Amino acid sequence: MVTMVLAITLRAQDKAYDRYYEGLPFKMNKVIQPSFPDNTENITAHGGVGDGLASNTAAFAKAIDALATKGGGKLVVSRGIWITGPIILKDNINLHLDAGALILFSDDLDEYPLIETNFEGWKAIKATSPITAKGAKNIAITGDGTIDGNGDAWRPVKKEKMTNNQWNQLLRSGGSVNAQGNMWFPTDGARDTYARVDGGGRPTELSQLTPAQQNANKAYYRPVMVSLIECRNILLQGVTFQNSPAWNVHPLMCENLTLDNVKIRNPWYSQNGDGLDAESCSGVLVVNSSFDVGDDAICVKSGKDQEGRDRGMPTKNMIIDNCIVYHGHGGFVIGSEMSGGVNNVWVRNCTFMGTDVGLRFKTTRGRGGLVENIWIENIDMTDIPTQAVLFDLYYGQRSATVPEVSEGTPQFRNIFMKNITCRGAATAMLFNGLPEMNVKNVSVENAVIRSNAGIVMNDSDGVTFKNVTVLPKQGPVLRINNSKNVDATGLKVAPGSQDPFVVEGSLTINVKLPK
Repeated sequence: MVTMVLAITLRAQDKAYDRYYEGLPFKMNKVIQPSFPDNTENITAHGGVGDGLASNTAAFAKAIDALATKGGGKLVVSRGIWITGPIILKDNINLHLDAGALILFSDDLDEYPLIETNFEGWKAIKATSPITAKGAKNIAITGDGTIDGNGDAWRPVKKEKMTNNQWNQLLRSGGSVNAQGNMWFPTDGARDTYARVDGGGRPTELSQLTPAQQNANKAYYRPVMVSLIECRNILLQGVTFQNSPAWNVHPLMCENLTLDNVKIRNPWYSQNGDGLDAESCSGVLVVNSSFDVGDDAICVKSGKDQEGRDRGMPTKNMIIDNCIVYHGHGGFVIGSEMSGGVNNVWVRNCTFMGTDVGLRFKTTRGRGGLVENIWIENIDMTDIPTQAVLFDLYYGQRSATVPEVSEGTPQFRNIFMKNITCRGAATAMLFNGLPEMNVKNVSVENAVIRSNAGIVMNDSDGVTFKNVTVLPKQGPVLRINNSKNVDATGLKVAPGSQDPFVVEGSLTINVKLPK
């Protein structure tokens, strides 16, 4: 009987998301939703106290263990402020936050042991994440409450990202400033480790650190807030995730992941304050959600350099629908760690307001990886400080020489965009391909972009514009350099435009312009 009830529940949950697959431009199995036994435990039954003072680390562990012995179920967190150290989710557990419930993670860094894990696409030392699940199946975080990672206890802050009053207030709070006086750290150890490690390599084994070093330097190894590793059938629904030490939500090598109606927030000054980083995941739904963060908002990754290529797990079969980004370095982003590849992604019905870049594709030589079959439609953007659309294969790196094509050569191809509106950007579009590996086969259809500068295209092959209007305040509508097989006949030019097209570069061939 229990098995039958679970099966019926599972089918109902799956059906609720059917509409997101309508018109899907690639074949994809529907994302499987988690299901749970009809068991409920309240955190208060296991010693939990939501007074904002008591530690609930033990209470969360006891409650999860009690549910696990019954085969799983719902752990209810009632209204209140629940201080706790790390929470480890297990199979068949739904962590449910009632309206008004706030899980606030402790600022006592001793509660977060250092571990060997993965960050920014390769092996790394990090402190234990506030919420962790590894190898778990059928897990969820649901409800109307808030999860706060207490990120200010961990994060460094750049002076340039604050007003003078904010900076002075931060200095009065304690912590340490670097020798240049332009970066604040919560501890001396974090400051010293940042200067040493980021200037010349990064330790990847705990055996390289003595216990004293681990304790003194722990703030440097700030964790992602929600770390889901090799998990299956995951639902994040309704909850607000905010104020993470580093990335906010990081599913790594997961299958069947749904984010629905979540709010992901970080202060805009937060270092590495990404919203969602889906890395080497398969079967992902991100719908009805909002992001307001200090780095990339909705980000797709698949490992970094040789480690990512050796893992060989692309992020694939992903749908992003009806999402809003209020702030971020990029609204929708692929890269820069995409060495395992990305394919079959559909992004539609999204709004980006004030993101540094709108649609951002970034990588660099040495990454390798193939990004292809990306469909983007119905995107509205306003007040973009840089590019509405960016392809940058030189991210963080420039070289005067052109290397041979190798496994470390990244590739972006077969990317289709339509129904794009942007009111206000510094540059409409920037294509920065590599001479040895152009950005290939990009289609832009039905777009209107108002910007300071028009489209700049370098080292690209097979770019097509159809019914596209770009209204730059100055300069040409389209500047082409060392690109080929460009069809710009569908690019509309405002009456009276002077020299709307500039074509240059010895490698430029087969360019079609409007008559």
